[in-house]
Amino acid sequence: MRSKLFVPGSRPELFAKAAASAADALSFDLEDAVAKDRKAEARDAVGNFLRNRPADARKVVVVRANGLASGLFEDDLGVIVGPGLDVLNLPMVESGEEVREAARVLARLEAAAGVERPVGILANIETPKGLRLAAEIATADPRVVGLQIGYADLFEPCGIDRSDPGALNYVRMAIRLAAAEAKLPAYDGAYAVVAKPERYREECEEARSLGFAGKSCIHPTQVPIANECFMPRPAEIEKARRILAAAEEAAAKGVGAFVVDGQMIDEPFLVSARAVVALAEQLDPARAGGGR
Repeated sequence: MRSKLFVPGSRPELFAKAAASAADALSFDLEDAVAKDRKAEARDAVGNFLRNRPADARKVVVVRANGLASGLFEDDLGVIVGPGLDVLNLPMVESGEEVREAARVLARLEAAAGVERPVGILANIETPKGLRLAAEIATADPRVVGLQIGYADLFEPCGIDRSDPGALNYVRMAIRLAAAEAKLPAYDGAYAVVAKPERYREECEEARSLGFAGKSCIHPTQVPIANECFMPRPAEIEKARRILAAAEEAAAKGVGAFVVDGQMIDEPFLVSARAVVALAEQLDPARAGGGR
């Protein structure tokens, strides 16, 4: 999910346009983007979209429900759980037990609805406690498919400047390593200033350099930027292929470490090269030279 396009659940007139976008994933919101008196309306609108989603639709569909303590969580899930939902975005997560409780509710509702493919959980890290326990959250349940940063909820109550590079990268590194402990991807949080695409691109590149898999988009104009930034570059793909080809030759000779382009290569670099090629072939087989 290089790009996850944010769609307020109370704006059904935007659903078709979002579905036709180039975003890898649609992220419907039933939480902060929806006024309290429109929660039921938004829930029904998103549920209707999910029920009518084509079976062969390729986009990942994510829904951010209201939190476990909101009194609305089970009402939300009772409507959205079904074949059309791929990932539940769980907000304000602060412990592994919260993840497991969400997983129990999902399992019960999936069984009642006859859903065969388990819904994944994308856990939002957006409080100091959640940040401190991020690894516990990431490893809490097999349903967890990634961690996502929520900058506004994390920074604003603490008076932390959202533009401070040190603050951004401290949080990113902590989240990335917590996700890596569970062998999961991490996703960078939204950038709300739509009028500054150059800064959005910079944030994408900063997150990518720390191993993030994608970034939230609050406007369709941000989608192509995220898709481009989180796609492996041709030079990276080509080098990864050279590394894997050299690895085959080295293995045939019984050699553990070898040199490519003047750099010593051993197992950690092979893991990285395999990941680059796999991602490139998944997202753009023609560009990646897939099947060669």
